[in-house]
Amino acid sequence: ATQLKDLGDNLFYAPDLDYFMDSPTEISNYQLREFRDTSNGKSYNMRLVLHHPGTEAELDEYFEKVKKIVQQEKAVYGMLPNFDFGEYTFLACYMPNASGDGMEHRNSTVLSSSRSLANGGMEGNIGTVSHEFFHAWNVERIRPLTLEPFNYEEANMSGELWFAEGFTSYYTNLILCRAGLMSQQEYINGLAGGLNYVWNSPALQYFTPIEMSYQAPFVDAARSVEPVNRENTFISYYTYGSVLGLALDLSLRNRESELSLDGYMRAVWEKYGLKEQPYAVRDLQAVLADYAGAGFANSFFRQYIFDSQMPDYASLLASVGVAFEQSNAAQGYFGAYVQVQNGQGIIYTNPQQGSPAYEAGLDQGDIILSVNDSLINELEDFNQLIGNYKVGETVKVTYERYGIRKEVRMKMKSNPDYSTLLLEQKKEKPKKDVLEKRKSWLEAK
Repeated sequence: ATQLKDLGDNLFYAPDLDYFMDSPTEISNYQLREFRDTSNGKSYNMRLVLHHPGTEAELDEYFEKVKKIVQQEKAVYGMLPNFDFGEYTFLACYMPNASGDGMEHRNSTVLSSSRSLANGGMEGNIGTVSHEFFHAWNVERIRPLTLEPFNYEEANMSGELWFAEGFTSYYTNLILCRAGLMSQQEYINGLAGGLNYVWNSPALQYFTPIEMSYQAPFVDAARSVEPVNRENTFISYYTYGSVLGLALDLSLRNRESELSLDGYMRAVWEKYGLKEQPYAVRDLQAVLADYAGAGFANSFFRQYIFDSQMPDYASLLASVGVAFEQSNAAQGYFGAYVQVQNGQGIIYTNPQQGSPAYEAGLDQGDIILSVNDSLINELEDFNQLIGNYKVGETVKVTYERYGIRKEVRMKMKSNPDYSTLLLEQKKEKPKKDVLEKRKSWLEAK
């Protein structure tokens, strides 16, 4: 199974080397499901190829989910891309020896996971389907000029990955919600993770979304063995772009006209993707200016793309009946990931700048032995122990570094994490216009 043109007798055709390199092939005893979809007067064969240790019934159930994703993503752009040879192929390999990943290609995508459909994959793998198929428009055809032509002998740096990958990441779960594969409450509650990661990151003071995008060769599958401090200097352009996509979507929906990120993405598609004309960052700004007004576009790009300011998420989310508030403000927190194993609490990450652990001088690799004489080897949850201390309280941390036992005083600060909750979860009733706006945002198209 491959996106290459089938000439029969296991002979396949690629028009050039670039197309061949962009065409992964599945050679296995796979199962196949197909359906036809019509777009812009053309009929396309949509194929799901699945290599897995499961049943035909599981494949049928999963195939229905895939079809719903195709329909909801098609609704964003108003049409399917013009797939070569009239066909698009999902190449899914859910085998125990597979590494979990997803990779978009011009008329296909590779979807791999060690999770079988019966063992969590039915829900756990479908997000990758949503993400990678959205790339059929955004990246494969709405393509940054910095990636054209693609150079197979060099690192291809692009400042547009916050849009290419980030906005695609924003749509990943939104599409699952619209397709009925994720509840609205699950979707809203899940926004908190990405918002906390970006909102609370010290890296905002160092790099813009464009500059984060430039770092892709160092963080996404390239080999690098040098010690780094990315906990404090880097934000994934996937997540950074995703929360900016959320902000742009809600900002557009709050304007007088019937605007949305769907409408903006369609405008970018019609100007660049449909013609397969590569774009630059200023082109994205110009399309937004045409779509929503120059003042709005210039302000958004000045503050959030060319600078690293943060939008007012509390107000934006409130407009769709979602509360954005600190969930554990009265509790202290540590500021680094600690894993308890073999009776030791090992700091696995660099402490976040400004956190209690950072201010106390603790570092990655330190072994926490006790906190206020509570031994770590008796714990199952380190964060639960830390959460028992109040803001402003000073605790004694005993730890080991390079075999030397040390002690330090650590002052607790307020836990900076926010939660995202539907107002209904707080026993509050949103106004009718707020519910209508939420419905327009989250319901099937």
